[in-house]
Amino acid sequence: MSALPMTSPTTYYRFKPLNLGRILVWGLFALALIVAPLVFTSSLALTMLSQIGYLIIICLSYNILLGQGGMLSFGHAVYTGLGSFIAVHAMNMASKGQIPMPLVLIPVVAGVAGAFFAAIFGFVTTKKSGTTFAMITLGIGELVAAMSLMFPGFFGGEGGITTDRVYGKFLMWNFGPQIQVYYLIAVYCFICTALMFAFTGTPLGRMLNAVRDNPERVEFVGYNTQRVRYLSFIIAGFFAGIGGGLAAINFEIVNASDSLSTIRSGGYLLFTFLGGATFFFGPIIGAVLLVFASILLSELSKAWLLYLGLVFLFMVMFAPGGVASLIMMNVRVARFGKLGRFTWLYVGLVATGALMAAGFAGIVEMLYHMQLNAALGPTVSFFGIGLDTSSATHWTLVAAVALVGLALFDQVRRRFARRWGQAQEEIEAQIKRQEMAA
Repeated sequence: MSALPMTSPTTYYRFKPLNLGRILVWGLFALALIVAPLVFTSSLALTMLSQIGYLIIICLSYNILLGQGGMLSFGHAVYTGLGSFIAVHAMNMASKGQIPMPLVLIPVVAGVAGAFFAAIFGFVTTKKSGTTFAMITLGIGELVAAMSLMFPGFFGGEGGITTDRVYGKFLMWNFGPQIQVYYLIAVYCFICTALMFAFTGTPLGRMLNAVRDNPERVEFVGYNTQRVRYLSFIIAGFFAGIGGGLAAINFEIVNASDSLSTIRSGGYLLFTFLGGATFFFGPIIGAVLLVFASILLSELSKAWLLYLGLVFLFMVMFAPGGVASLIMMNVRVARFGKLGRFTWLYVGLVATGALMAAGFAGIVEMLYHMQLNAALGPTVSFFGIGLDTSSATHWTLVAAVALVGLALFDQVRRRFARRWGQAQEEIEAQIKRQEMAA
């Protein structure tokens, strides 16, 4: 009897279905980066878009620490600032022919520098967590800022260090025009954003979330929580350095008092939180808000820091998840087909909120004018309206607008809260019915 022929087992190849939603989101993000300077063509808009591009990278790198790892850092500007200084020195050396370094690779050099300094300082800071970690980062930030005055050869003293980005061509670009610099920043912005999003799905990124949520259990199953924080800290420093290098290319000057200051670190913290540290796209919103606040709001009013502080206070009290959490809550309501019932309530909230804000802002602007610009006369211009600080009638009208706006806003807010609560109860009931049916 002849032996039966041996048959090889059939090999099956399985492929995961394409995530069309994710492809659409990333495609729209890339399209927005490409089209933005074609829509907003003014020099101011181009400057703002360039700043938004590298600040997205910096805020996302900070969110690796804060949002993903639960590490509150007060010294993130150390790695962006040192990355900027290394980038400036590298550009100056390349322009003199000392090193063969094209401008397009300068941000990578700055990123390596950021990772290097993060490896040095992070070895100390990540040994602790919580409040102790925050205080150590604050101390290191102040230490580096103070040391900048001790080494003027590297940091340039109070005047900083200047450079010239036009020292060689890349293809047909010499990066003299701002539009070319913007597209360089946009390319790095897209690549770095994609890499940091990919990091969230890696074993290290997942373990970083676990260390944030339950470090005791992570240690119990055999992982070294300090090593997880340390490696993540280095990765955050790398991307922070890239953002700092792009900032150096954009401005062609780096100043220690601005780039390494605790105020700069606080700005990254503040706007990452306002954007929404618990969501990946939250820091992107925060970067946009940071540019608008520092450029537009600061030009509109000398009291812009007061307004910013009030916004931060209200967000902490009523929306601790940031702007991103507000967006996702409305997306959830829209998924269940209940967003339409809030249309007019949102209109009412915006209208009454604007009336209330205008009234209180008018009072603030009049007070600021009396304290800072009294020599210019009693009249202050507020959105094209002249307010006389010496007139009791004007004070009364502004106060009345503020109080009426507050009363109307409170009424609409109460109605909105009741209807929102009803909608959430209906959604929960609908979810339970779906679970029981399944």
